Amino acid sequence: MTFTAVLAGCGAMSRGWLSALAEHPLLAGRVEVVGLVDLDRATAEARAAEFGLSAAVIGTDLDAVLAETKPDLLFDVVIPAARQGVVETGLRHGCHVLSEKPMAATLEAGRQLIAAAKAAGRVHAVVQNRRFISGVRRIRRLIESGALGELTALHCDFFIGAHFGGFREQMENVLLLDMAIHTLDAARFMAGVAPKAVYCLETNPKGSWYGHGAAANAIFEFDEGVVFNYRGSWSAEGANTSWESAWRIIGTRGTLIWDGGETFDARVAVDGPGLLRDAVAMDVPAPADIEQTHGHASVLAEFLDAIEQGRAPETASTDNINSLAMVFAAIESARTRQRVTISV
Repeated sequence: MTFTAVLAGCGAMSRGWLSALAEHPLLAGRVEVVGLVDLDRATAEARAAEFGLSAAVIGTDLDAVLAETKPDLLFDVVIPAARQGVVETGLRHGCHVLSEKPMAATLEAGRQLIAAAKAAGRVHAVVQNRRFISGVRRIRRLIESGALGELTALHCDFFIGAHFGGFREQMENVLLLDMAIHTLDAARFMAGVAPKAVYCLETNPKGSWYGHGAAANAIFEFDEGVVFNYRGSWSAEGANTSWESAWRIIGTRGTLIWDGGETFDARVAVDGPGLLRDAVAMDVPAPADIEQTHGHASVLAEFLDAIEQGRAPETASTDNINSLAMVFAAIESARTRQRVTISV
């Protein structure tokens, strides 16, 4: 089946979407982009020219372009502040909608979008592409296998000096809302248990080129006694971590260290005398669904598969709101300097 789609928001992020649609084998022939929408018509025209979309309808009014093209899908790549209106417009026109993260600018807006998608009988999902990175899925499978024993803690470091320019440098809570949502969603996916509460300290360090909240330290309580520690900054120069962060996963039998790239070091303790137990290395097998570990393209492909199969996609808004709730609970904790319960 070939779906027709309109893409709204033709800024820098849209290039990744259109590249995946045009180039990746998982998506070959599956989507025809019939419209591009941006508040700046010249931006939309430039993106159409870049990807050879000469037949696409170009416009600045989403409602009008959707009415003219009547697409199956809406790809929402607008800034977070505009997300709710764009998604609701797409659903009103009968589109299935795939949105950039975060899924909404507030938790209540997220709830409203879930209700709107249900009322429209359409799929609404969110691009949590880091779930589909091989390392994240390998860790999930290793935890599920019990090789580390029972999971007790996840520790994550994210330190990158990122000079985006544009809207991010004016955003409030920029790290938590625009980037940490990926890492928090990955932690929730890896652990396989629900988040319960958080205590968070948010700062904007000296020398930060962001307007607000470029760094955060958060302690999350998960079900089953699991603790998730997050340390992050978008204004940390000189020694960047991977964009996927650096991880230490601890179980009752052993520990896994992942650099966010290709390096895994998993060790389990062996019985013996003395103060410290010896540890032996263990393999971290590739995930069974390795063919799906292609980041952005995999999110798009899984979204299309779910529509064709009449099921919810892995990153459906009904699930993703739990990751959004982690973000907003962390923001509330930072504001109040109190432990905040996580609920949707």
